[in-house]
Order: sequence, then C-alpha cells, then structure tokens
Amino acid sequence: MRHHTDVRQAVDGDVAELIRLRALLFETLGNPSSDDQWRDNLAVVLKEQLAADTMRILVVDGGTGLAACGIGIVEQRLPSPRLRNGRLGQVIGVVTDPAHRRRGHSRAIMNGLLDWFRERDVARVDLHASHDAEPLYRELGFVDHPEPALYWRP
Repeated sequence: MRHHTDVRQAVDGDVAELIRLRALLFETLGNPSSDDQWRDNLAVVLKEQLAADTMRILVVDGGTGLAACGIGIVEQRLPSPRLRNGRLGQVIGVVTDPAHRRRGHSRAIMNGLLDWFRERDVARVDLHASHDAEPLYRELGFVDHPEPALYWRP
C-alpha cells in the first residue's frame, strides 16, 4: 500500500521530537547513551541551525509527534579533482519512528534533501548508511565512497 508523505521543514517546536528521534537512531545503531549532556548540546545547536542556509532539517508529522526526520548540511571545502567546487553535502541521521515505518517517509525526506543539495550546487553528498537503509540509498543513486576514511578524537 502506497502512502502519501507530506514533508516540511522543521521549526522550533520540533526540537524535542528531533532529539527523541536522534536518540532512537543511536539506540538502533547500538550506540545508546545515558548521558543527557549531548541532548542538551543538540537542542542548542538545532535551535541555532534551524534557519541556517547551510542546514536543512526535514520532518514528517506523525499525529502526536514526528514520524520521521532527516538532516542535511552543506560544507565549503577546498575544490579538488573529486570535489570540483568544494561544496560537500552530508546527510545526517534519517530516522523513522518504528510505528511509522514502511510508508515512504525516509524516501520522501531523502528526495527533499537531494533537491536541496542540487539547489546549492553541491559537488558530492556523503552519508553513513545502516544495513537496513542501504538499499534505499543505493536506489537513490548512492555508491561506495571513493576514499578510505579514518578519524581522530582528541
């Protein structure tokens, strides 16, 4: 059964639900936290960034709260052969509440984010995919990343 999904940009009143969905994402990925400091920090950043031109937060309403959300950011890096204008997009945390899954919400959010990235002339969009979400992202045109990645934490 195909569902119609209305996607909208998040507003200040969505911050508590965005935090709930982000926590759900981390639990799903096996990275739960009992420390609430990150939630407080996230609330501050979300409130600052909701209207920023470099971040887009899309949501789907679910009746008593949000059914799903997805966040995109645009970062200006130095141009390179693989990043012609240096504009890098990043998809952060597309997540759907379990009670609202299999209705096309993630696809609708991703299509909205990809349109937003195109409007900003982004040269590449990166994301980290869960095993369950990988087929959707591949269907949308995502492929294996060309560069190996490492990270450092001070």
